[in-house]
Order: sequence, then C-alpha cells, then structure tokens
Amino acid sequence: MKKNIAIAKKKRLVCSILVAMFVLLAAGCTSSKTVTYNVETGDSISIKLDTSEGYDISTDVPFTISQNDETISQGTFITAESYQQYVDAVKSTEGVTIIDSGENDTCEYLMWNSNDTEYDYVVLIKESNTGVLIGNNVSEKSAKECFNRLTISIAK
Repeated sequence: MKKNIAIAKKKRLVCSILVAMFVLLAAGCTSSKTVTYNVETGDSISIKLDTSEGYDISTDVPFTISQNDETISQGTFITAESYQQYVDAVKSTEGVTIIDSGENDTCEYLMWNSNDTEYDYVVLIKESNTGVLIGNNVSEKSAKECFNRLTISIAK
C-alpha cells in the first residue's frame, strides 16, 4: 500500500514538473520585437512588430520588414507636414486607389495602391511631429499583413 502511495506521489511530482516546464517555456517565447528610432524630427519613435510566422524588422533607417529573411516592406520616417502632403497627393492623383484609412490609439493612416504595382501606407503618429511611409510591392494582402502586425507610437 505504501509503495502505491509513493508511486502516485512520484507521478504527481513528475506531472507537476512537466507542467511547470511547459509554462516556463511558453512564457519565455517572445513573439514581438520593438525598435526605437531617434528621427530627424526630434522624436523617438517606437515600432513594435509581431514576429510570429517568421517576421522581423531591421534597426536601420530606412527600415525593412521581412518574412523568413525575404524583404516584403520598407519604411522611412517623414514629417507631420509631409504626411498631409502625401494624403492630399493620393486623393488627387489619377491611377491611385485609396484602399483603407483610419486611426487607432497611436496613429492615423491612409493606404493606397499605385497602378496595381505598389501598396503604400502613410502614417501620422499621434502626439508627435513624425509620420511613417511604408511601401510594399508584393501584394495588397502582404502590405495589410505587415501593417496589422505593427504598433507605431511615440516612445515613452
């Protein structure tokens, strides 16, 4: 009887250790990367990328977003004034199709397509003098996937 109790305790101990190891491994997995850029406007801009599925972001400017080591989007920083110039130009240029626009907690954006060859975003970061221009010449789906993985904000 004592032997059965000892075996049951060992089994519980082994199960508890396995569960604890799984929790530690899961907690240790990082699925995002944050890069802070000090840009010409004087702002420090934080870009966080969901890195699951092989995505990565470079630390240089212009920055690149890649998937499995293949560059799929490129981005650079612009002024808030340039953001408005891009928005005005996109809205008044023939051959340009506005695909999406909106805002979230940290920025407002406009997405467009130029002659079915490039899919671009222009982003204005709230509480800053900075915008971001992001281009993708893979596809609309790829451009949206990259953008939706980003959180762009003023660094705190």
